[in-house]
Amino acid sequence: MSYSNLLSPATAQKIGGVTLIELMIAITLVALLLGLGVPSFGTWIQNTQIRTSAESILNGFNLARAEAVRRNAPTSFVFTNNLPIVGNVNTITPATTGTSWMVRTFQTGGVYTATDFIQGRSGADGSPNAVVAASQATITFNSLGRVTPTPGANITINVTNNTGGTRPLNVVVTPGGQIRMCDPNLPTANVQSC
Repeated sequence: MSYSNLLSPATAQKIGGVTLIELMIAITLVALLLGLGVPSFGTWIQNTQIRTSAESILNGFNLARAEAVRRNAPTSFVFTNNLPIVGNVNTITPATTGTSWMVRTFQTGGVYTATDFIQGRSGADGSPNAVVAASQATITFNSLGRVTPTPGANITINVTNNTGGTRPLNVVVTPGGQIRMCDPNLPTANVQSC
């Protein structure tokens, strides 16, 4: 038994596929929606890179501080443009604009071995377009979790994105060792502002 036997002849003639006009309208609507959505999607991607980089820095600071307390020894967080791997623990160059970072045990003599390496993160991992501007390239925490030597003001790290990001973030480290991430664009009355 076919469906055409169940329908009246007039109804059977009306059932058909999609017309060319209907298909063109659907394609036009999809193209319009994509045209409106793609630019905001690109901005969202760039803002995500800012957040990824800022959260990575925040987590690196927290790791350095926790390791200083756990090991009862000074531990440094170093911004760098070098590859932050064990093999470079003694040769990395601190840079206030470094997008990569390394956490290592602090050595007074400035000579580091593989055992001093704790963790590193390359700036290319998840946030290749993020731009970092730190007020200090190396931040060392003592065994009490405080910044040493004690800075005269908060250490601020600005994370932006010159390729389309619209939501810059800051990571702030106080002389007492408190670490927080904040949004410099929010009004000062907001608890998430800087």
